[in-house]
Amino acid sequence: MAKVSVILGSVREGREGIKAAKFIVKRLKERGHEAILIDPLEYELPLLKNKFAYLEDEEKTENMEKLQEIFSSSEGFVIVSAEYNHGVPPALKNIVDYFMNEFFFKPSAIVTYSMGPFGGVRVMMQWRPILAELGMPSIPTTLPIPSIQNTFDEEGNPKDSSYNEKTKKFFDEFDWYIDTFKAGRENGIPY
Repeated sequence: MAKVSVILGSVREGREGIKAAKFIVKRLKERGHEAILIDPLEYELPLLKNKFAYLEDEEKTENMEKLQEIFSSSEGFVIVSAEYNHGVPPALKNIVDYFMNEFFFKPSAIVTYSMGPFGGVRVMMQWRPILAELGMPSIPTTLPIPSIQNTFDEEGNPKDSSYNEKTKKFFDEFDWYIDTFKAGRENGIPY
């Protein structure tokens, strides 16, 4: 169906978010999408000093160029975010801040998680204006995951099989936005 980038934000030791990211990738693939996991540990971008488009060629790393190609060809984005001190994880913010035009007129979906009962809902609200400013507005439905350490195994399989059904609305809505934005882009964009 579509190419979707699943962008994970945590680089902490013992991170739990990788389980949620693996779950999202599996669910997207089950729905026929090409899902690509973007792990900041794999791409190791330096701290942002300028957007990719403004960097001199010699400043662009191979990983930056790979991400630019992946993001440009993606039709949707899933942000998988922890909540660090009531805010966004710096590794995730660093990745998305390198790019902008690559995200224009493509939908995003927000998945947040925490080890406590609230599932990262405070950071979810912070991501909405950030993603809109980047040109990839988020879908209305979000996916907060409380007690992530108890929700998935190491491979991203839900420990409670009903979790697949609980997330159906989220994925159905995201699919609709991907299709609708794609049709809109095919009819022309405003700039």
